[in-house]
Amino acid sequence: MRRLTKKKALTLVKELDAFPKVPESYVESTASGGTVSLIAFTLMAVLAFLEFFVYRDTWMKYEYEVDKDFSSKLRINVDITVAMRCQYIGADVLDLAENMVASDGLKYEPVSINAFSVQSQTLLHIQERLRVEHALQDVLFKAAMKGAPPADEDSPTTLNACRIHGHLYVNKVAGNFHVTVGKSIPHPRGHAHLAALVSHDTYNFSHRIDHLSFGEVVPGIISPLDGTEKVSAESNHMFQYFITIVPTKLNTYKVSAETHQYSVTERERVINHAAGSHGVSGIFMKYDINSLMVKVTEQHMPLWQFLVRLCGIIGGIFSTTGMLHGVIGFLVDVICCRFQMGIYKHLKEVPLNEKPNSETLIPPENDAQ
Repeated sequence: MRRLTKKKALTLVKELDAFPKVPESYVESTASGGTVSLIAFTLMAVLAFLEFFVYRDTWMKYEYEVDKDFSSKLRINVDITVAMRCQYIGADVLDLAENMVASDGLKYEPVSINAFSVQSQTLLHIQERLRVEHALQDVLFKAAMKGAPPADEDSPTTLNACRIHGHLYVNKVAGNFHVTVGKSIPHPRGHAHLAALVSHDTYNFSHRIDHLSFGEVVPGIISPLDGTEKVSAESNHMFQYFITIVPTKLNTYKVSAETHQYSVTERERVINHAAGSHGVSGIFMKYDINSLMVKVTEQHMPLWQFLVRLCGIIGGIFSTTGMLHGVIGFLVDVICCRFQMGIYKHLKEVPLNEKPNSETLIPPENDAQ
């Protein structure tokens, strides 16, 4: 009984075989079939190799949600060089609530300004590529470069500029970071700068922004104003930057941080009270914070998806090349007139000695008589 049960089970399994085995003696090999097989195997190898590189690569996924964090502080990272001596200028922040933020985190360092430094040229080149190719931002997110380009060495004999660098913590509301003439002093109605003691002949707000970012500093991310250089031919000149900040949560395989991206609009004009152009000479960066937050996540193709795509490539090429081979063979048979109604007919010549005898003519009765 057990043997019969095993035989029935084995028979049932054999009947469910979806891959019937054809004996090799029944298979006819042709040169065209071998050529098509060679092409199919080559395509499979190339596409599988390329698919492996796609599996190794990652991409950035962007999601948007409302920023509900209003109580935390916003960090401003500054590195700007102004073509004036440090004792003549001052930098501070005034937010929308007219609250003056302490600028203790900023350092003033006398330097010599170089119009086109190697570092700024590199940053300007990256900025041009970012404007043309937006996908480069994803590369910068994944790069997470450590360190920064080396700063240019300044000659101690030509300290005609001031480098203002450091960071500030401000409230998450709109504000105005500015660099203008004179040191800032607290005031009951806001703040003021001691500009009366500085001669107008020393005004020169030509500047270079080596770095300006908001939030946590993430290596590898290039901000829109990094590498910006402005040269003014007039002493009384106002440079304005209108900045829109977007909170960003970055989560990649190399770095996880909460930072801020921003877009900027630039404007500049000469201050001439006689011509009706009023204002204060200096560099003004007015920023506003967007209510939406962007979540940037680096994703990788799962292994099961890679295997499914690989099987699709192999099976698809097998099926497609098989159909193409069949269609081409059909067309060749039709053109060569060897295919008739789906059946090959083999014509055989009949031997002359096997031809049927000709009919014997019977003479008329009158002749026979």
